[in-house]
Amino acid sequence: MKPVPFGYHAPTSLEQAVELKGQYGDEAKILAGGQSLVPAMNFRVVQPAVLIDLNRVPELAYIKHAGESALRIGAMTRERQLEFDPLIPLRAPLLAEAIPHVAHPQIRNRGTLGGSLVNADPAAELPVIMVALGARLKVRGSGGERWVGAQDFFLGMFSTDLAPEEILVEVELPPMPPRTGWSFIEVAPRHGDYALMGLAALVTLDAGGRIQNARLVYLNAGEGPVVADRAAQGLSGQAATETAIAEAAELAGREEIDPLGNIHATPEFQRHLAGVLTRRALQQATRRAQEAGQA
Repeated sequence: MKPVPFGYHAPTSLEQAVELKGQYGDEAKILAGGQSLVPAMNFRVVQPAVLIDLNRVPELAYIKHAGESALRIGAMTRERQLEFDPLIPLRAPLLAEAIPHVAHPQIRNRGTLGGSLVNADPAAELPVIMVALGARLKVRGSGGERWVGAQDFFLGMFSTDLAPEEILVEVELPPMPPRTGWSFIEVAPRHGDYALMGLAALVTLDAGGRIQNARLVYLNAGEGPVVADRAAQGLSGQAATETAIAEAAELAGREEIDPLGNIHATPEFQRHLAGVLTRRALQQATRRAQEAGQA
């Protein structure tokens, strides 16, 4: 199929792009990598009156330090650049571990960080990583710019906090605390396919080796990134024993996620996967936290 007719603008500066988005509002869609938008337009699931193409706005593509080991990443940064930039594994190893799971190399060559986040697919990896890391997202509109926490940015399936006249321009990743380990695990029918279930885990240990803080965020487990707060909080102050990890995994899989099921897996099977993957992710994150504490 072919998309319905639409207008096309290719601004060469962020100011021009913001002006156009303010002019057209909900009638316009932002074209970043186009890996989700263009197929949706071809099937006429999405029918924008206007496309605003950001591919000629070079000021939105960058990865740079932002003080105290934080990172700032432009919204038009390609996923492939995230995969190979040496700053990513150094400052955001959880992101580095997750990026190879995003679709296929051909998709990552064009796909962008901002495009994936704004699309807000519940089965996508990057929204989950942003929530797990406590990222802040900068959005800009005709009324100025504002920062939104990642957990507040994703409102539901394919829905975000962006106003009709706003554009996502930057993501800020805070530094990970000392003695923190990470893990990203997912299970998909084939590598590069949408995952049946997946999660990002972070574990921070105190000086005595007990769990000081944990974070569990799931993909394809609800209508957006799903945070298992109760399971994570239940680990606080505990030794990272097999029993404690198993109890957290059981709680998260049975009570804190709400998988919808699909042609490959029932919700019950997704819950089972979540429990198995949570145990593995917590074990791996704990090992890495212990190694970080010994470094």
